[in-house]
Amino acid sequence: MNFFLYINRNIIFLAGLIIFSLFLLIIFSKQNVLNVIEKEDFDRNVSKADIDEPKFSINNESKKIYITAMQGYFLNEDEILLEDNVRFKSKDFSIETNRVIFNQNKETAESKDRSLFKTENTTISSDGFDIYDNGNKIIFYGNSFVILKWSLF
Repeated sequence: MNFFLYINRNIIFLAGLIIFSLFLLIIFSKQNVLNVIEKEDFDRNVSKADIDEPKFSINNESKKIYITAMQGYFLNEDEILLEDNVRFKSKDFSIETNRVIFNQNKETAESKDRSLFKTENTTISSDGFDIYDNGNKIIFYGNSFVILKWSLF
């Protein structure tokens, strides 16, 4: 009878040790998963852009065009690549696109990405645009779709 109780104690001790080891293994694996998720979140939040949320303007005699984006990359001394939610806004119009090359010295901008131009009575969707002459002239490229709103009053 003592032999039977002795075996049961060993089996119970061994089973308890295995359960405790599995419990520790699960806790450590969960902690490693949490550490990996935190690192991925940190890496996503750290931008590799040269400029975060850049803001520029094109100035001329009659108006100012404000340019904003989420990221900017220096291409050379004069040109900056603006990416992600790029917006040109003045009191008369706005343009939205995803990628623009902005020249700081010449105050020009060029995009070959899908763009949306909006004014009070006009909407133009195009495959790109070029802003030059200090923002006085805009040329739209590629397939363009123009909507003109007409009202009598």
